[in-house]
Amino acid sequence: MLLNVNATRMELLHLKKRLVLAKRGHKLLRDKQDELMRFIQELVKVIKELREEVEKELSSAIKRFLFVRASMDTMDIEEAFLMPRMKFTLEMDVKNIMNVKVPVFKKKVEGEAVCYGFATTSPEMDLALLSIEKVFEKLIDLSEREKRLELLAQEMEKTRRRVNALEYILIPNLEETSKYIYMKLSEMERANITRLMRIKDVIRKG
Repeated sequence: MLLNVNATRMELLHLKKRLVLAKRGHKLLRDKQDELMRFIQELVKVIKELREEVEKELSSAIKRFLFVRASMDTMDIEEAFLMPRMKFTLEMDVKNIMNVKVPVFKKKVEGEAVCYGFATTSPEMDLALLSIEKVFEKLIDLSEREKRLELLAQEMEKTRRRVNALEYILIPNLEETSKYIYMKLSEMERANITRLMRIKDVIRKG
C-alpha cells in the first residue's frame, strides 16, 4: 500500500533512510525472536522434568500423611500441629532476561518442621514433614520458572507481531512507495527534458 507522501527527492531520501532502519530493526527483532524461542524451549524442558519430580515427591509425601492418619489418633495429630514453630517468608526480586523482567523467589525459613514431642507421634510423621519440606524448595523453583516462561512467552508474542508488522506491512509499503516516487520523478524528469527539447527547437526555428 502506498504511503501518503509527496513525490519529491527529499521524501525519497527520507523513505530510503526509513527503509534501512526498518530492515535493521527487523533483523534485530528476528534475532531476538530466535533467541527467545531457544530460551523458551530449554525452559520448557527443565520445567517438564522439575514438574515430574515435584509431582512424584508430593505424591510420596501425601501417601506418608495418609499412613500417619491411619496409624495415629486424630487428637494426637491435631496436638502435634497445634503450636507450629516454623516460620516461612518468601521474598521476590527481579532480574533481566533478554530485556524482560522476571521474578526471582528467595525463601527464608526460621525454626524446624518437626517441633512436637515424640511420645505420641509416629516416626512416619517426621518423614512426611521432612519430605514436604524438601519438595517445597522445588515447588518454589517450579513456580519461579513457570512465571518466567509465561513472561517470556508474552514477550515472544509481542516480538512476533512486531516482526510480522515490519516484514509484511511497513517494509513492503516503504519499498512500494519508494518505487512509486522514483518512477514519478523519472517521469517528471523525462517530461522536463521533452519540454526543454521543444523549447530549444522553437528557439532554433525562430
